[in-house]
Amino acid sequence: MELRRPGFSLFLGFLYVYLMVPNSLARFVVENNSLRVTSPEKIKGTHDSAIGNFGIPQYGGSMAGTVAYPKDNSKGCKEFDDFGISFKSKPGALPTFVLLDRGDCFFALKVWNAQKAGASAVLVADDIEEPLITMDSPEEDGSSAKYIENITIPSALIEKSFGETLKKAIASGEMVDVNLDWREAVPHPDDRVEYELWTNSNDECGVKCDMLMEFVKDFRGPAQILEKGGYTQFTPHYITWYCPQAFTLSRQCKSQCINHGRYCAPDPEQDFSTGYEGKDVVLENLRQLCVYRVANGSKRPWIWWDYVTDFQIRCPMKEKKYNKECADGVIRALGLDVKKVGNCMGDPNADSENSVLKEEQDAQIGKGSRGDVTILPTLVVNNRQYRGKLEKGAVLKAICAGFEETTEPGVCLSGDVETNDCLDNNGGCWQDKTANITACKDTFRGRVCECPLVDGVQFKGDGYSHCEVSGPGRCKINNGGCWHKSRNGHTFSACLDIDGGKCQCPAGFKGDGVRSCEDIDECKEKKACQCPECSCKNTWGSYDCTCSGDLLYMRDHDTCISKRGTEVRSAWAAFWVILIGLGMAAGGAYLVYKYRLRSYMDSEIRAIMAQYMPLDSRAEVPSHVNDNHA
Repeated sequence: MELRRPGFSLFLGFLYVYLMVPNSLARFVVENNSLRVTSPEKIKGTHDSAIGNFGIPQYGGSMAGTVAYPKDNSKGCKEFDDFGISFKSKPGALPTFVLLDRGDCFFALKVWNAQKAGASAVLVADDIEEPLITMDSPEEDGSSAKYIENITIPSALIEKSFGETLKKAIASGEMVDVNLDWREAVPHPDDRVEYELWTNSNDECGVKCDMLMEFVKDFRGPAQILEKGGYTQFTPHYITWYCPQAFTLSRQCKSQCINHGRYCAPDPEQDFSTGYEGKDVVLENLRQLCVYRVANGSKRPWIWWDYVTDFQIRCPMKEKKYNKECADGVIRALGLDVKKVGNCMGDPNADSENSVLKEEQDAQIGKGSRGDVTILPTLVVNNRQYRGKLEKGAVLKAICAGFEETTEPGVCLSGDVETNDCLDNNGGCWQDKTANITACKDTFRGRVCECPLVDGVQFKGDGYSHCEVSGPGRCKINNGGCWHKSRNGHTFSACLDIDGGKCQCPAGFKGDGVRSCEDIDECKEKKACQCPECSCKNTWGSYDCTCSGDLLYMRDHDTCISKRGTEVRSAWAAFWVILIGLGMAAGGAYLVYKYRLRSYMDSEIRAIMAQYMPLDSRAEVPSHVNDNHA
């Protein structure tokens, strides 16, 4: 009888802790930092505190502040604004460290509420006498993720007795000043830092997976600069579990494990009936380990960051591309040998150990000052587990704190990061060498593969395997990816800037317009020169047609006509043109003559009439007849 899925999933989740190494117990190491009380005098001293696994500890530095203990909302489970409490420091005053009691709500929620009220750091006093534990973030859901990712202040858990001491001093009116010191939180023995990231290729596990992939994308740039400069040695790791011998033939083990139950991962969707299976995750985890090994063998270990980022973009589970074919495409694009990666992975169906995954299971066991790795993701710097927010700036600060003083590389001293990833193999992005165009673009996060905009023409595609010109003006860029050819001083192109752009062979050619256009033999295919007197000769992209004797070929009518007849017709046409021209000139002269003559006659008539009849426009002429008989 098979186990029910929920119970078995929980079983696999805890299996590592109890059964991975039968002769040893799982060991979780609490990472501490120093907390020193500087006043009042009577409680001066140094105490241990456990660094919270969220927020941003000031690795490599220290912070001084004054402790405040709120009388109301002392556990910090509610917003302090509801009680009219603010922890914002006044100008010139020390930052405020808020002391809160453990209990009733998540550690992270306490810190978030204090941060919103203006606190610079949070101390949580334990409620029982016990060894210090790490304050971990809750299992993230939609509501908790909103505040966990925005916590930017450090926090620490202190012992119950020490917490009571601080409370009494504050209650008596004393000003309690403390100093949080992270300078020894990360060992810094020399000028090279060794760090490792325990991760997972599953991209369907919710908020935590999204946070992990965002970190990998953001941190890729600084990581590659540090690795290329020889300042760090980075190693990726992947957690696997195994299935107990009694259940290796069960449906659960077969779907979640490879190598007959030796290496397992939980079902990505937590549902055996749909989507991908746990063994798909194990295989991709193994592939990513082998990508690192092959890249490291070619002295380019930083390629791992490119592969993981590109695989997440190009081969997501939600698009059903989380498979070997898509992964191989990414590997080839980065200039790695797919066959070498495959040989490294071995046979997942073999009833034997896989050397790569066996090493991973052994590495999960804590050694020295480092505890067992049981949480995903986990970052380890100089064999010390990192505590805090998995964010580029915070992690870079922790890594930089691992260098011996005065040996820090420039990237640790400046916020500007230039990667220049496109100089090596074009960053694994698409490129058109003929047109000197690339989809690779360097950013402070590392290179991105985005189809470019060139001379106002937008390329479209995934940026990795292909980019195609689109829209008006596409024919200006490498003929829009269409066929083109020049011969005898004539250039022909199949690119058309119409209907969104397409490739169509020009007149006189046939073909697909992309890879080839063949010259059509109009003479052989009898598409021209069909008149009896015609003689056809094919030319590239066109044809020449001649007529026998004194005949002249008319291309528009595909016929031959007599040159003499043409000349006679041309002469008569010229005669009639001249004759019509002379006629029009004579008619025009006659009209001018008539107009001038009429104008002259009109003026003469007006002069004669003016002598006998007064005009309306003139004054009346006085009469002198009567004067002569006065």
